[in-house]
Amino acid sequence: METAIKNYEDVDSWKTIIFLYTSALKEVGTKLEILNDEFQHVHKYNPIEHIKTRVKTPESIVKKLRKSNHEISIENMVKYVNDIAGVRLICSFTSDIYRLAEMIGNQSDLKVLSIKDYIKNPKESGYKSYHMLVSVPIFLSDSVVDTKVEIQIRTIAMDFWASLEHKIYYKFEGKAPEYISRELRECAEMVSSLDDKMLSLNEAILQCLEEQEEAKKAAKKQLNNRVEM
Repeated sequence: METAIKNYEDVDSWKTIIFLYTSALKEVGTKLEILNDEFQHVHKYNPIEHIKTRVKTPESIVKKLRKSNHEISIENMVKYVNDIAGVRLICSFTSDIYRLAEMIGNQSDLKVLSIKDYIKNPKESGYKSYHMLVSVPIFLSDSVVDTKVEIQIRTIAMDFWASLEHKIYYKFEGKAPEYISRELRECAEMVSSLDDKMLSLNEAILQCLEEQEEAKKAAKKQLNNRVEM
């Protein structure tokens, strides 16, 4: 590139835009892996089960712009399509979702642009997930470009439901019969109940292990007292 890129407005090359979004995914992906490794080091537990990344296809970007009645241009693509670069974090428990969101928000070189909590406020379809739109600085040889990345955080159960919903609505082109939509909403309720039960079970297990550890310490202390006597 001959001239310094300071803003998206200066970028008129499709390949350059995709390069920026791909680089942003690498930056965010590395940060998340480090956070996960640190959590394992400190707490002996990995909150992240899987990390999925993707850059939206040109066809999907054009379709989204047309759906929102925007002219097809690179400027509009960057301005109105916030999920061109996407990261999906899959967790075991709902408590992990908010813990990860807080950890991501505390990163000094990530700027949180917006948050959509579809867990506390599910979509009408039953969809649940936690969405964060962040910007990450991409350091080039002659400039820095802040690039948007959408981060979705959800449990394994939420991801299973969302994947099936996407496939079903894709087949019906967004116009699924009402009875199918109703069944999907009922499944979403079952998924929510399952997540609640699994979280409750995990908390009970942790409490049980903590009590066992306390009992071991008490027994060891009692044995040491006897030896001293």
